Amino acid sequence: MLSPADQDLLLDLLRIPTVNPLEATDEDTDLPAAQRVFAASATAAGFTTVHHTAPDPAVLDRDDVPLTVRERAGEPGFLAAQPSLVLRHGPAHAPAVMFNVHLDTVAGIEPAAFDGVRFTGRGAIDAKGPAVAMLAGVRAALPVLGDRVAVLVQAVAGEEGGAMGVYGTRPLVEAGHVGRLNVFCEPTGLRYLTRSTAAMTACVAVDGTGSIDDEPGAGHNATVLLGFLAQHFATALDGAEPGGRVCVAGLHTGTAHNRVYGTGRLLLNLSYPTAAAGRRLEERAACALQAGLTEFRERFHATRELHRTAEDAAKIVSLRWHKRGLPALDCRDRWATGLLDAAGVAAWPPSEPAFTCDAIWLHGVPGTATVVLGPGELAGNNAHAAGEFAELAQLDAFAATVTRVLTEFAARHEEDHVPDIP
Repeated sequence: MLSPADQDLLLDLLRIPTVNPLEATDEDTDLPAAQRVFAASATAAGFTTVHHTAPDPAVLDRDDVPLTVRERAGEPGFLAAQPSLVLRHGPAHAPAVMFNVHLDTVAGIEPAAFDGVRFTGRGAIDAKGPAVAMLAGVRAALPVLGDRVAVLVQAVAGEEGGAMGVYGTRPLVEAGHVGRLNVFCEPTGLRYLTRSTAAMTACVAVDGTGSIDDEPGAGHNATVLLGFLAQHFATALDGAEPGGRVCVAGLHTGTAHNRVYGTGRLLLNLSYPTAAAGRRLEERAACALQAGLTEFRERFHATRELHRTAEDAAKIVSLRWHKRGLPALDCRDRWATGLLDAAGVAAWPPSEPAFTCDAIWLHGVPGTATVVLGPGELAGNNAHAAGEFAELAQLDAFAATVTRVLTEFAARHEEDHVPDIP
């Protein structure tokens, strides 16, 4: 399915560094250049560019924007360097299928290469490879689609780095750049996934008083306190919400051996399958913290070196939310799943956990159905890790899948089987 020109396009994209600025340190990054290269290939296939601009800064003036984004939003050029691209093929009034791809990547530049079988490089599977394969699959379907079916492509910024799509996908969705069927191209092993979890980030902070190592009991020992709470959260929140995951993450107090650190923080990343589950998990995290502080006091108040920490724990510990309130995708549109079944696409097993991606922003959007579908696997293809790769055969198979989905969509439109959703 991928022509030599498609293979060259993917290599060109892999060679252009597009690290999300939230993760970039010293790496150069040029997302607009990658989008222009991608748009030029789409234009040759008959697409037109309907949007290629940076978002209005007002999109970040919301309570559910992650703290990491809000802290960077005021930097000159932060949003200007991260436009999103929308391409269209077909008339504006026609029923549409929208494909969402992200061209930003995580940090860690990987050498771009292709040996005739395997592409390597940052973004090979997440998600420059799927973007090129999707375009190849759409191109093959165009003779069948004609002017009866439109295709939209979102090539967005702000998917990686914890941005959660708040300045990439979300503004495009709210501007109406959506289809009756929306496909988010992420590695799913060519199985369509109708769910996408969201995540919230909690910061448990200790703001106490430090001390010298000769008198450790004179200060508040944030290291012991946060270490205890980390273990407590790991057990108290384990399996708290079916379909969600609890990641006890970064813990930091200090690096020296000869002092007691009185300040520090512990981060928790909590995923959830529905907004209601997220609210329940938020409450459980707060309750778990209080229970952990009570247990810490009971366990350590009689000790010599940790007595003060135990007595003051409830006063010096706070729970701060760096990210919360995001939606989660739970699409139950039987028309859409029936179409995918008819196109020969396997369903994601109900027992297998979903993962987080920008598809969350299509939850509850009237007149739409949304799935996550793409080649390869996040772990199996080393996404976000050293040696990220995509097999040509995986990309070819995804391109063929895209063609079948579009062909089935067109056939159902021809038969007037493309219903609106109330």
